[in-house]
Amino acid sequence: MTLFAAGLSYKTAPVELREQLAVNPSQLVSRAHQLKLCGKLDEIVLLSTCSRVEIYGTTPRVTGHMDLLSQLRCAGPREFRTRVYVHEDLEALCHLFRVAAGLDSMVLGESEITGQVKYAYDAAHTAGLTGATLNRVFQKAFQAVKEIRTCTGIGRGATSVGSVAVELAERIFRHELSRQSVMIIGAGPMGEACLRHLAKKGAQSIVVSNRSFDRAVNLANEFGGRAVRFEECLTAMADADIVIASTGCPKTLIHRADVEKLMDTRCRPLFLIDISVPRNIESAVQRLDNVYLYNIDDLVAIVRENVRSREQELALCHQIIDARARALMGKLNFETARFRDEGRLTETGWTSPGAVILAG
Repeated sequence: MTLFAAGLSYKTAPVELREQLAVNPSQLVSRAHQLKLCGKLDEIVLLSTCSRVEIYGTTPRVTGHMDLLSQLRCAGPREFRTRVYVHEDLEALCHLFRVAAGLDSMVLGESEITGQVKYAYDAAHTAGLTGATLNRVFQKAFQAVKEIRTCTGIGRGATSVGSVAVELAERIFRHELSRQSVMIIGAGPMGEACLRHLAKKGAQSIVVSNRSFDRAVNLANEFGGRAVRFEECLTAMADADIVIASTGCPKTLIHRADVEKLMDTRCRPLFLIDISVPRNIESAVQRLDNVYLYNIDDLVAIVRENVRSREQELALCHQIIDARARALMGKLNFETARFRDEGRLTETGWTSPGAVILAG
């Protein structure tokens, strides 16, 4: 049996390529089912966030993991294959532990990714896509995250992608967010994170638009803002100075023609921050006069400044991950060998996958 992690992230691929592989949360299970069948996997967890798309799986095969991602792609094979990384066994464990702990994130130490990994795992587990091995692996990963959060300061002062977007807006307007009108498109976790940080910075004029209007109303009320219906968001943009798009919609919501028409009626600049993957704002809008567009990859420069204060905690984090991953890998190898000796593991996989329960 081979445990593997295959994927691409903001470190290896720009948002233009990542968005072509991105999977909507509502489709994680169905796409994972397809990948499991295509790859003849024993178990699988599919993770898709704004900064990465990854497959975690177990299989009796030792090759072909990279080809699985091609089932999600729309990009050309040459461009795609040079961006993918594959880790196996101990390296795969260490990679998952780092990802879940926020050590591989654009924002070092961010906690948002832990919830995203848990969501991906829970979805796969509920759908019966995981078994004894991945159940154990992910539970150990969450234990490692807890230890890292408890024993190190890697998360102290850490910021999320949403907070970095707000920091960018604050820089643009020279720390005068209280005078600007801000609009959030998307009332999910990312949009809520933006609102919380905007409120801390003193923003008073806040508009929330979301496909579920009730959700927009609840979030707007919580932060003293107002809600507008999703189909009216372009009209509401006429009064906004800053627009932050953070939806899970897999298509463009704001086109150049829309913004061009909007700018004909105003004399002040419009700042657009698109932290959605796939992107919700057409990149061509940045060619318009007085329009400034930033996507999630543009936040990297700000993130790098935030990293320096937490880098000294990395050594301890890596020690925790290395120790936990090696201990788990040793147990998995021992038990795999024992089951093979007992005749319960064949060249094609477990003879009775549902009957194998790994303890500990």
